[in-house]
Amino acid sequence: MRSFDRFKLFNFLDYLSLFISFLSLALLWSFLIAVTLDVFSDGLKRLGKDFFFSFPSRRPENAGIFSAWVGTLAVISVAFPFSFLLGVLGGIYLEEYAKRNIITRIIEVNINNLSAVPSIIYGLLAVGLFAQVMRFGESILTAGLTLGVLMLPIIVITTREAIRTVPPYIKEASYSLGSTKWETIKHHVLPYSFPGIITGVIIALSRAIGETAPLITVGALTFISFLPPSPLKPEFPFLSFEWLKSPFTVLPIQMFNWVSRPQKAFHYNAAATGVVLISITFILIIIASIIRYRFRKRVISL
Repeated sequence: MRSFDRFKLFNFLDYLSLFISFLSLALLWSFLIAVTLDVFSDGLKRLGKDFFFSFPSRRPENAGIFSAWVGTLAVISVAFPFSFLLGVLGGIYLEEYAKRNIITRIIEVNINNLSAVPSIIYGLLAVGLFAQVMRFGESILTAGLTLGVLMLPIIVITTREAIRTVPPYIKEASYSLGSTKWETIKHHVLPYSFPGIITGVIIALSRAIGETAPLITVGALTFISFLPPSPLKPEFPFLSFEWLKSPFTVLPIQMFNWVSRPQKAFHYNAAATGVVLISITFILIIIASIIRYRFRKRVISL
């Protein structure tokens, strides 16, 4: 009888935990959906060609995000290759080449801790290192490197986790056929783990696009009515890097500027900017899902 009562108690606790989990998930989704619908209801009325291709203005009906989204693309174009190359290569080294000793463990602990450090700390680091020591100033290059450093821990961690999902027999089969370690990593480990790696990269990129605090710290402008110089020029070598030294603003900072204004019309502009940021995040998630699906399909077919 006691065992039966205990079974009933455990069964009740199972249903209770299931109910609490479902209720928590429902509340979370309700909150997210409510916020998203509120932003879209206020922001969709301002979206249009003029909003995307107009500079900020003191008149809310004439204000746009031209300089903000161009600045966002410019900053991300610096942050992405910097963090992708260093993060993926660092994850490969720590997982495949680094010896298991006290130094490696210290590095791993620090990387895990850095992924949880507030973003403002990265901004303070960038002011001291990139803006002052390296003399890059308050520029797109400084902002891109700042976001790149912010993305690094996430990419390193996800790269290592993706590599760990590779079945051991794949490596063993490669080694048995005479492949070197790098050949095994290049032809077998990376193709198998690439969907997980690219998912981590896009998650880090989504976070970086929405960051405000580190970019304000390194000198992002809240009002800017011009674009950076073009990276292309008519003379040989047809490339110009002057845009890396240009002042900048980004979408989250433009959004913050409009939210701080007392006029209601500026709040609609901020909501429209929020719609753009949410849409970019969804697009990145869809891209990650497509890439993950195609690479997994290719790996399975092999």
